Amino acid sequence: MSVTLLAGTATASVAVASETPAAAPAAALAPTAPVENLIVGYKSSASEAGSNSAAADDATAKGKKAGKKAKFDRRLGTGAALVNLGGTVAPAEAADVMAQFRADPDVAYVEPDSRAYATAVTPNDTEYAKQWDLFEPTAGMNVPAAWDKTTGSGVTVAVIDTGYVAHSDLAANTVAGYDFISSSAYARDGGGRDSNPADEGDWNATDGECGLGSKASNSSWHGTHVAGTIAAATNNSKGVAGIAYGAKIQHARVLGKCGGSTSDIVDAITWASGGSVAGVPANATPAKVINMSLGGPGACGTSYQNAINAAVARGTTVVVAAGNSNADAAGYSPASCNNVINVAASNRTGDRSFYSNYGSIIDIAAPGGETRRATDTPGTVTTPENGILSTLNAGTTTPGAEIYKPYQGTSMAAPHVAGLAALLKSANSALTPAQIETAIKNNARPLAGTCTGGCGAGLADAAATVAAVTSTPPAPAFENTTDVTIGDNTTVESPITVTGKTGNAPAALKVGVNIVHTYIGDLKVDLIAPDGSVYTLHNRTGSSTDNINQVYTVNASSEVANGTWKLRVNDNAGGDTGKIDSWNLTF
Repeated sequence: MSVTLLAGTATASVAVASETPAAAPAAALAPTAPVENLIVGYKSSASEAGSNSAAADDATAKGKKAGKKAKFDRRLGTGAALVNLGGTVAPAEAADVMAQFRADPDVAYVEPDSRAYATAVTPNDTEYAKQWDLFEPTAGMNVPAAWDKTTGSGVTVAVIDTGYVAHSDLAANTVAGYDFISSSAYARDGGGRDSNPADEGDWNATDGECGLGSKASNSSWHGTHVAGTIAAATNNSKGVAGIAYGAKIQHARVLGKCGGSTSDIVDAITWASGGSVAGVPANATPAKVINMSLGGPGACGTSYQNAINAAVARGTTVVVAAGNSNADAAGYSPASCNNVINVAASNRTGDRSFYSNYGSIIDIAAPGGETRRATDTPGTVTTPENGILSTLNAGTTTPGAEIYKPYQGTSMAAPHVAGLAALLKSANSALTPAQIETAIKNNARPLAGTCTGGCGAGLADAAATVAAVTSTPPAPAFENTTDVTIGDNTTVESPITVTGKTGNAPAALKVGVNIVHTYIGDLKVDLIAPDGSVYTLHNRTGSSTDNINQVYTVNASSEVANGTWKLRVNDNAGGDTGKIDSWNLTF
């Protein structure tokens, strides 16, 4: 689908007048709609080509012959004359005046001054009208207006989920993935890890099969639903439209029967972002965006955090679902991890969806829908029109026919933001994960409704965010890349001098830290403001984990931006050493 903005270019094709009339183009430019002006190109030898008074006399005379009041209006930049017909006239009447000009051997061409329009038209996907989450002004994410500038081309988005069940609305946008489920019993494919991320179904036959309190359920085909929101084929006269329909989807299967293990998910994060995993072939198409619509209770563990930090260090933006327990997201993982974009769900009226987690740890809200009201019986579908429609499968256990179906959840909200991240990365390939997160937050709009507990910066707005990253360059980071050795039981500092800023630092100052060290549990890492104020970033956690590679967010709004900032690292034990490799500040 062409989305080039063409408004205002209708007269740009007239160029320099040819010495010989072109009969075929003249016929092609016969008016088909009411006309107000004509564009007349005279041969360079004609007096009307250089004299406005001669052109005015000629316009009046030719208009009179055709029974119309034609007059010279102005000269275009190409040298052609703009002739006003005295108001909007019918195509046939305009054609009569044009015939008078065409009969004049001094006229090189004449054509209607037609109008052009932006070609980002409504997609012809048959279910698009039901995708309120993309376009409705109250609570939609304002996606269509972003398609004038980017569709996500050149970006791979990894969906770390249940895998992929074949669907014709996704096939063209799917690249090779991997099955990371190491247990054959949970994978249901007769083996452990392999190169086929096919979703074999995550159904449970009986209550209690997956632990105390678990319920029997059908297969969800969850990863396929998530993928459709991100990058379903668009303008293909079928199904739904994807937010970043020019992007590619890469399925990393980690969820099977009874969910998935942290170890498998951590390896999937590593591989998807271009890292190495023992026994797994290198990823030929590393993802610049990862979507994880998964999680469970508990604070973010070191295994998750290390994998996420490394992925972000490779340039991959990590988007996670906040969780569906109507509780503070700080108690759920990976929602509570650092270096992620944590997404809460909003409904069709712009309120926080009744099930969505919330809290100060939320970064942004996006449409997650509600297929039932909060007061309706759990498990029922009473308001399907208010859910998020996407690609799915009709099979209750193993795969059946492809279908489309609405779901609700923060699992549906997260891929909206992952799709937006792909649009941003495609529009401006230099953007870092931190800059993508900042752009999404800074260009969000207030929720139309309410969000008790906190929904971050508001509702993600695709068009506003894309416009922001394409109209102005991202804020540069101030950086120090000089190595500073960290010895046993020592304290070292690395300075950055900030200049050219006005006022105070932001409430969300980004501090990127890259420390190479073999035992980060030895380390205390502080940001020192120009006035000596101390902001602790890392305080002897992580035990024997290698390296700190993370972007921290600091509320530095009380600090003057200009001045010398320092990264202070204290090693409080013996036996392990390292260095400050680099660090940066992004205002």
